[in-house]
Order: sequence, then C-alpha cells, then structure tokens
Amino acid sequence: MTIDRRRFLELAGGAALAPALSHSAWAQAYPARPVQLVVPYPPGSGPDIIGRLTAQHLSERLGQQFIVENRPGASTNIGTEYVAKAEPDGYTILLPVSTNAVNVALYRNLNFDFIRDIAPIAGIAKTPFIIVVPPSFPAATLSEFTAYLKGNPNKVNVASNGIGSSPHVCAELFQLMTGTKMVHVPYRGNYMPDLLAGQVQV
Repeated sequence: MTIDRRRFLELAGGAALAPALSHSAWAQAYPARPVQLVVPYPPGSGPDIIGRLTAQHLSERLGQQFIVENRPGASTNIGTEYVAKAEPDGYTILLPVSTNAVNVALYRNLNFDFIRDIAPIAGIAKTPFIIVVPPSFPAATLSEFTAYLKGNPNKVNVASNGIGSSPHVCAELFQLMTGTKMVHVPYRGNYMPDLLAGQVQV
C-alpha cells in the first residue's frame, strides 16, 4: 500500500473545492462541522486503514473531525448508494475503490449512477494485489501454487470482499491466465481470520 503525502494535501484542498458542494456551503469556511467519511469495506480492511489515516490527517489539517463510517456489503454498493443519496453539501464523502468502476458493468439495477452522483476529489493511494495462503498450504512459490491448483481443480477456496470486488476480479483473471479453477467464497466482513485458520486457502 502506497500513500503519497502530497495526495493527502490535494485531498484536503480538493475537499474545499468539491463540485458537489451546494451554494450555501460556499458561503462559509469548509468544513464548518464534522465530515462523515464513508468506507464501503469492513473495519480492518485495506480501504478502512487508508480511510482512517486519511481522516486523521484531514482532521488535523482542517481543524474539524473527519469521522470514518464503515458501510460494507454488496461489493461497495451499500456504502456508495448511501453517499450518492446524501445531501450534496460536502459533509458526506466516499472513499471509493477500483470495485466501484467494475460494478457499473456487473450490476444492471443500481440505485445510483456512480459517474453522475459521485464527484471526484483526489487520488490518495495505490494498493497492489498479492496472493496470500496460510503456512499450512502445500505450496511456497507461485509456480508451486499454480501447479497445485491445476492438480486439484475446484478444491481450493479463494476468499474476497464480495462478488465483483477487486480481489474477486483479480482471482478470476488469475484463473483465466493460468487455466486453473478455484471456488470463490465471498465475504461481507473481514475474511483474514478464516484464512489464517485455514477455513479458506487463498
């Protein structure tokens, strides 16, 4: 996970200039009251950590509380819809992830238009995707992992934050590229405890 300090500063400045602000908000210094930062992932997840670091930095820099509220579920759609339907005054903002872009193609009946209803402020972080297995898994390298999957099709469970989430899409892409098959197990919450316990393997 890479977080650029300059990006934090851009977000702080961009928040004051967000095009979603109403005319009444322009008349006063922003923010004049606490700001709700909605993270569409559960506590302890990567986006949650980024959101809390961002909220802490903005609170210190702008002199108002930025409060993280986790609204996970439906591959970020629950949290995103909440923000899309909130008052467009700049006091309810979203920490979007790449899943938001994927959802446009996966879901036909969304109750919001991500492009129309969510105004961008700034990019703040880049997160690489890696394959993680518990110590008990019978493979220690990527080549061994791929070979094991080919010899055991549909016998390995791969966890993600939900159908259409970035980890899910990455897992599907990996299977297409390697000719392997795993069983997808979508989670609404944090799947790391089950991964460490061996309930899911990837």
